[in-house]
Amino acid sequence: MGIIDVHTHYVPQGWPALPGAEAPWLRTESASDAMIMLGTREFRRVQSNCWDAELRLADMDADGVDVQVVSPTPAFFSYGAPTPQAAEIARIFNDLALEIVAPAPDRLVPFCQVPLQNPDEACRELERCLANGHRGVEIGNHVGDDDLDSEGVVTFLQHAASLDVPVFVHPWDMTSSPRNDRWMAQWLTGMPAETHLSVLALILGGGFDRIDSRLRICFAHGGGSFAFWLGRTENAWHQRHDVVGTSAFPPSHYLDRFFVDSVVFDERALRLLVDTVGVQRVMVGSDYPYPLGERPAGEVVAKSGFLTGEQRALIQRGNAERFLG
Repeated sequence: MGIIDVHTHYVPQGWPALPGAEAPWLRTESASDAMIMLGTREFRRVQSNCWDAELRLADMDADGVDVQVVSPTPAFFSYGAPTPQAAEIARIFNDLALEIVAPAPDRLVPFCQVPLQNPDEACRELERCLANGHRGVEIGNHVGDDDLDSEGVVTFLQHAASLDVPVFVHPWDMTSSPRNDRWMAQWLTGMPAETHLSVLALILGGGFDRIDSRLRICFAHGGGSFAFWLGRTENAWHQRHDVVGTSAFPPSHYLDRFFVDSVVFDERALRLLVDTVGVQRVMVGSDYPYPLGERPAGEVVAKSGFLTGEQRALIQRGNAERFLG
């Protein structure tokens, strides 16, 4: 049985013109290359493995990947757009995603996106997508200044829990500044920090206390910097309980409430992750097909000498089977 990769993305080969000055569109440069545009701004160069199932499956076979979870590219979330516009964008991309995965429904598992700025519309789009064949949902780690413990996001997560739908949380919309705009610092420091903050929001913000324990939720990029700083958070909860003690229990109590992926690129980091959150909470993720992802997928897991065969099998497949249901 091959690997299940829970963290990959797609980009359609094209889509209808969308409303809004910063709406995403694709500038096609050849049969195999294109540029994602956000209004007039270049965002990311992509290749045809973003939309071509045959190329994707060939890469999966080369990496020993049996199944991929195929999620939206976060730049398309459009949480800052008016709800009608964001809902239309979600519908368009969600329907195109089903076309991309259609050639291999047993191997390519589609996750949808939703207009998370409006929980009612987000719940409606989730239900529509599930009826059409999506198996889960990817959300961003925040909506403007609202973290995952905000009332609207908690309402959506509770609905996902009631529907038994897995949720994948991906960092997005990292802060731009002269310091963060050098050498991809938004991706190298911003993404880990954003992911860490979203885990803390569900813990310290009381999100997990308010959401049914049936919720299956996974944080991308190894949970960001959370594993390294759990001790600091735990200490703060006890020593400054007047400020930090906003959850019913200390942070370590909630480690069995979420999953993380394995895309940390270093055996030492993977060991810390496994030691902190537990081997049953880590799943292979690659961030395919983007250049900052891991190729071959799951390489660090495969080569990590501290893992037993049973532990490696859990990370490569068994935990993802539980997460996906």
